[in-house]
Amino acid sequence: MLSRVKPLATILAEGANQDQGLKRSLGPWALTAMGIGAIIGTGIFVLTGVASATRAGPSLTVSFIVAGIVSALAALCYAEVSSKVPISGSAYTYTYATLGEFLAWIIGWSLVLEYALGASTVSVGWSGYFTYILHTLHIWDIPQAWQHSHWDATPGIANLPAAIIILLITALLVRGTKESGTVNAWIVAIKVLIVLFFIAIGVGHINPANYHLPAGPTTGAGGFFPFGWGGMLGGAAFIFFAYIGFDAVSTTAEEAKNPGKDLPFGILMSLAVCTILYIIVVAILNGMVPFNSLNVAYPVAFALNSVGLAWAGVIISFGAIAGLTTVLLVMMYGQTRIFYAMSRDGLIPPSFVKLHPTWRTPMFSQIFFGILIAAAGAFFPIGILGSLTNMGTLIAFVLVSISVPILRKRHPELLGSFTLPFGPYIIPVLSAVTALGLIYFLRNGNPLVWGFFPLVWLGFLVWLAIGLGFYAIYGRNKSTVALQEAEGGLAPRQPRVN
Repeated sequence: MLSRVKPLATILAEGANQDQGLKRSLGPWALTAMGIGAIIGTGIFVLTGVASATRAGPSLTVSFIVAGIVSALAALCYAEVSSKVPISGSAYTYTYATLGEFLAWIIGWSLVLEYALGASTVSVGWSGYFTYILHTLHIWDIPQAWQHSHWDATPGIANLPAAIIILLITALLVRGTKESGTVNAWIVAIKVLIVLFFIAIGVGHINPANYHLPAGPTTGAGGFFPFGWGGMLGGAAFIFFAYIGFDAVSTTAEEAKNPGKDLPFGILMSLAVCTILYIIVVAILNGMVPFNSLNVAYPVAFALNSVGLAWAGVIISFGAIAGLTTVLLVMMYGQTRIFYAMSRDGLIPPSFVKLHPTWRTPMFSQIFFGILIAAAGAFFPIGILGSLTNMGTLIAFVLVSISVPILRKRHPELLGSFTLPFGPYIIPVLSAVTALGLIYFLRNGNPLVWGFFPLVWLGFLVWLAIGLGFYAIYGRNKSTVALQEAEGGLAPRQPRVN
């Protein structure tokens, strides 16, 4: 299983199959918009308040820089590999070509956790802003029982708005890539304008004293680092969710017009834009109000309300709705493209690679996961969903980083349009080590099982065990590479696309 590597020639041939493959319709700026649409969302509109109040305080600005550096290192690795292997499947495909089928399966299974549960996490945040707008504008007060899951701090039955928005996004994606990309581009433009609006309005209401509050029960040791460097790093691990999304650009490789150049551009440009916006917004947010008051589901709107700008808070809330919608769009888009690649390789049933005859989208996969994601958003709390999403993403970052030097060594003939500076080891090693560091600090603020083991780690191990069981039963024997080996190394068969 460890030596079973998918031939790179086969991988590239599959991407070149224009008759049966996905339609190439995305240019560099469409990919950048997709990356921004995936990145700006829950992290800045929802999780910043909780992270400030419970983990990092004003030092959350430093937390965003740390998380941004980790993401940038991984983004550079993604950019090189995606320019050399411009195929749908992202980290999964890269790992299959370098580290082998077994680790590729682990990556693919982890990416399902990232995209599927990530979308569920965002849907819960979307629901919070949506119900807040309805309440503030006196339109409708949705009963509490249908705003929260049983496990929320305010227990309910199910989060219906979260489930409904997932099902609507599913219907849009089934219709087609071009249509969903057009909707995404418009909403991304609105979202960026809303963020710039907050910066312009909020910068004049900063109180420097809020950066250095005195010590107290809810302010820790006080000052800029109220919970120490450990709190700052815990904040970086927690708000790492805010950077999830740039790798979704790499899942569109088979639908990019010029993937060798457009993918690195889209990945790096979207990450750079979002990092700058994040740092500015968080600095203003913590300067407007005391950090210990930000433990709310709508921190940006809350800060504006606190300084007497309720009208601006309503506008920001609409922007948050737009932002979270684009995140849902891109995460759910990326998830089905991962399964598209895995099904094409025979690791999961062929139904997931079947395309709609007219729209050329993986309809069955989109509907199947749309229902599962909607159920997770309806019945599980945002904290658990978000932490598990971070775990899946960071594991993928580690293995993609390792694949860079291996790909260079095994396939020196591949000359992508982007090459990492400083050689094949320095940045990949830094990327892998820093991602592992954030995995460790995810334990901060997470519930412990048996008094010592973080729940987020246990949840990931359970998910991994389920995936390995499925691989042992189905994928190990049904994979295309395994069947080719059993037949004596025959030439690769055509991808199973219907």
